[in-house]
Amino acid sequence: MEAIGIGIAVPKDAVLIDAAGKTIYPSFIEPYSDYGMPEKQAGGGGGGGGRGTQMLSNKDGAYAWNQSLKPEYQAFENFKVNDKNAGEMRKLGFGAVLSHNMDGIDRGSSVLVTLGGENEHEVIVKERVGHHLSFRKGGSTQSYPSSLMGAIALLRQTYLDGQWYKNGGRKEEVNLSLDAWNNALGLQQFFEVGDRLEVLRAARLGKEFGVNYVIKGNGDEYQRLDEIKGTGSSFIIPVNFPVAYDVEDPFDAMQVTLAQMKHWELAPTNPARLAAGEISFAFTTNGLQKKKN
Repeated sequence: MEAIGIGIAVPKDAVLIDAAGKTIYPSFIEPYSDYGMPEKQAGGGGGGGGRGTQMLSNKDGAYAWNQSLKPEYQAFENFKVNDKNAGEMRKLGFGAVLSHNMDGIDRGSSVLVTLGGENEHEVIVKERVGHHLSFRKGGSTQSYPSSLMGAIALLRQTYLDGQWYKNGGRKEEVNLSLDAWNNALGLQQFFEVGDRLEVLRAARLGKEFGVNYVIKGNGDEYQRLDEIKGTGSSFIIPVNFPVAYDVEDPFDAMQVTLAQMKHWELAPTNPARLAAGEISFAFTTNGLQKKKN
């Protein structure tokens, strides 16, 4: 946006829309949501206890060997309008949502949709926007990875496998997941983390492969502000600040650590500290039990 008003110069390549009889209003964009995505299926994780170790994916087809890798998942192909949820978001001032499947280490691509319209044909603005990663394997029933170290190793291996596939591996075998992975690298890269230390881990992983992620944080970035600023990353920040602890009973108070109390006190200052540090970020309602809060 360069200018708004009456009598301003209109660029030659501008698209003109006759809005006579229509109401135009500004709205928020929710950058981190699973709006319109199918409900998650219950997964056992870790191979299912007594069923023994599950080493390979049980997904049919020429896909990745690990179930937590789903670069072929396209949110726009699975998106479905949800009138109830859309109405709730509109009441809060939101007009558009970036939505993706929040399950797995590689979650595939996200779709940008508006919150007005009766069917999928009318609301999809852009089919493929971002490529979404995390350190959490989600509903995968596969045994590996079972640790943060394993998740990092799996991601590093996938970056390397993607390079191999691009540089000639495709001649040796067909892997639909690696095809999708390489195609997704041209999108904006998003990475969800669980705390401020995982921010640094994700940024280091990205640096190794020449990627600067938009990181969906956990609200405790202020605790490592200088190091986090040094990553050069942009952030999506939740506002699900911790509620006050009930410490009236001395025995209950003994269960609350000083670190927990300090985070309760300081978490609401996180956005201001990021802004003061000139770290680019956007807000999300993700994590709020009651979005109206």
